[in-house]
Amino acid sequence: MLRHVLPTDDANALVDASTGDDAAVYLLEPDRALVVTTDFFTPIVDDPFHFGQIAAANALSDLYAMGAHPLFALNLLAFPRAHLQEGSLAEIIRGGAEKAREAGVPILGGHSIDDREPKYGLVAIGEVDPASMTTNTEARPGDQLVLTKPIGTGIIATAIKEGQVDPSTVESAIRSMASLNREAADAARQVGIRAATDITGYGLLGHLRQMLLASGVSARIKSGSVPVLPGVWELTASSRFPGGSQRNLGDVKGDVDFPEGMPEAMRLLLADAQTSGGLLLSVPPLRVPELMKRLGVSIPVAAVIGEITEGRPGRIQVV
Repeated sequence: MLRHVLPTDDANALVDASTGDDAAVYLLEPDRALVVTTDFFTPIVDDPFHFGQIAAANALSDLYAMGAHPLFALNLLAFPRAHLQEGSLAEIIRGGAEKAREAGVPILGGHSIDDREPKYGLVAIGEVDPASMTTNTEARPGDQLVLTKPIGTGIIATAIKEGQVDPSTVESAIRSMASLNREAADAARQVGIRAATDITGYGLLGHLRQMLLASGVSARIKSGSVPVLPGVWELTASSRFPGGSQRNLGDVKGDVDFPEGMPEAMRLLLADAQTSGGLLLSVPPLRVPELMKRLGVSIPVAAVIGEITEGRPGRIQVV
């Protein structure tokens, strides 16, 4: 499907679509590059204000994953014209604007279309010094893998649609999804980390595999060390995993060695399609203590969940 999205021969294009990274990067000057990304999706929660916050945080996350400083954003909006006067649209836009304001980013305009199903997100523009840019091509054997947010938003979103989730679980998920990855990116930059990605629609295993393929390495994941949102384990017994999570697991199965007897729910959770997930950082061992110290100030859930290993590119061993 993507055969017409060809790698560019423009020498100023530092990151294009060929590596599956989080954003495009275009060199302006030797120490300045433009970082550009876009993301939008259908409502993940019922409250329109929270939906706007989450969608904005999710789009800005791609800039943070590249080590970039956000400059400005544009709204992308689809909404049914027949419901314009009901107030939901204003709340979606207000949620996005408040989250952008928290990030110190002005929203300078955007584009909207009439659509039966609401969709919202941002075009996000940032800037980075290429010398401190983080990409998914720089993971090296021996690096430790650090995840900065818990997983499980996909199964919680499905439970919300089915009316099978308690308010405290929803509140925890919203708080996590609406949180900016700014502090995690700042800590990574201060410690000098060069390899990172963020965990969104392809789940932990999918995004990790993309990093491994781009870097030419393998990885080992400790499933018991992966942080999980409150209430998720209870939902695995009573709710369905989203179709995206099931497709994710099917897509990565050929590259993942699961331990014999691992429950299907745990396998699906590691592949659960996330919205506005955390950063996955590949960290040289000597820098892990300093990174965890910095993350601990504002991100107490950050955890070392595995390591980069030598082996067939893209291979993941789960233990």
